[in-house]
Amino acid sequence: MRHATPASEATETNSLPVSELFKMCSSCERLRKDIGARIPRPLGNGPSRFIPEKEILQVSRVEVRTQSIFEDAFAALGRLDNISLVMGFHPQYLESFLRTQHYLLQMDGPLSLHYRHYIGIMAAARHQCSYLVNLHVNDFLQVGGDPKWLSGLDGAPRKLQQLGEINKVLAHRPWLLTKAHIEQLLKAEENSWSLAELIHAVVLLTHYHALASFTFGCGINPEIHCDGGHTFRPPSVSSYCACDIANGNGAMEEVQGNHQVCPPRPSSGTVSPSRSPSEVEVLMEKMKQLQECRDEEEASQEEMATRFEREKTESMLVSTSEDEETLPSREVSRHFEDPSYGYKDFSRRGEHVPTFRMQDYSWEDHGFSLVNRLYPDFGQLLDEKFQIAYNLTYNTMAAHRGVDTSMLRRAIWNYIHCMFGIRYDDYDYGEINQLLDRSFKVYIKTMVCSPEKITKRMYESFWRQFWHSEKVHVNLLLMEARMQAELLYALRAITHYMT
Repeated sequence: MRHATPASEATETNSLPVSELFKMCSSCERLRKDIGARIPRPLGNGPSRFIPEKEILQVSRVEVRTQSIFEDAFAALGRLDNISLVMGFHPQYLESFLRTQHYLLQMDGPLSLHYRHYIGIMAAARHQCSYLVNLHVNDFLQVGGDPKWLSGLDGAPRKLQQLGEINKVLAHRPWLLTKAHIEQLLKAEENSWSLAELIHAVVLLTHYHALASFTFGCGINPEIHCDGGHTFRPPSVSSYCACDIANGNGAMEEVQGNHQVCPPRPSSGTVSPSRSPSEVEVLMEKMKQLQECRDEEEASQEEMATRFEREKTESMLVSTSEDEETLPSREVSRHFEDPSYGYKDFSRRGEHVPTFRMQDYSWEDHGFSLVNRLYPDFGQLLDEKFQIAYNLTYNTMAAHRGVDTSMLRRAIWNYIHCMFGIRYDDYDYGEINQLLDRSFKVYIKTMVCSPEKITKRMYESFWRQFWHSEKVHVNLLLMEARMQAELLYALRAITHYMT
């Protein structure tokens, strides 16, 4: 699954970590005091709290395609955010993601530009994702949005307030969405939504719910110009200052010696693949054994259904986090209603939710055509993004090459859908327990259902011997599977309303 780059392809570079460029010498510090300038320094070390900065930054230096995508994104948006930098491990996906998001936010569509960004704020706020909230607050203002709306959801137009209910249901319990929710929006006496507008809004909501999962799952840091991304406090003691670059001082060479970027190498979690490959080999052996069992005999439909129900029940027992509930800040919570509303498992106090069978309503046979009809051309872009995420492979697992990872990728995707009650009739859910251990399941459930609880410890606790690029690959799968699951419930409710 890893994005493999042979070390021989790496090129040496004199670039420094971004964090080093904001340390000041005593002369600059005196100048700062004399002219009264406030010079910010980044709070985080690179784009991610979980992944070493040098591993992310060197990707664009050795991958021509990634560098080209970064340049195009910067030319179009005037910025290159940290999400894109982390996705740069997988340029094929990043290209599709940026194209889809650009169409969703910038191209012709049923909703105005400021409505799109405000809906993005509402969606990200449900998961307390201040990174995405702040990003779209800035974009909202840049496209002419009314600052009064940012005082809270009650300051926004009634039409957007009405979207709050399906925002919270889709984010936390999408299986509860019904055609009654759709009818309330489309048949409102005032400020009603059109079908096309609602499709656009639903795609925006599901996109940013899922992107919040990716943001937390990869430990994305805010950029230096964003809230929470910088400090004006003096730096720690250092003999190097950014002015040395311009002056050509000898200190430059000293710092380069300490911060030389190395060629790509295995690095993920706390254990190097080259030291202890047993975890990877055990997983590969399980995949081999499962394939042999497939070839020998096939379970009956009754047994397949039983295994799904068992896995769905067991998924309820997986705890999302040991931590207590986190309370959203006022800066975030003002953009949504009912902050106590969160993820709940299918069966609580006897509650039962019928299984959603993909045979009855699927993205390929039903959802795709509905989106494409009401939001022309976007269905195709969305389908390409789903396909790339699902099929993305480099035929590697850690240091092992020539590996067919399709069985593992399908288990991850289907486990996420299983947590949302979605069943594939042709899949043997017994494979999930063989391929996904408990620490991995805890990470998956937390990232998909309560991403704001993700910690670095949780990120490091699964797949310790895999590469960071492989864990980013996993997070792409989780993000897209989650988005598709939410979208299926919403589109099915819209279809029921229409028929």
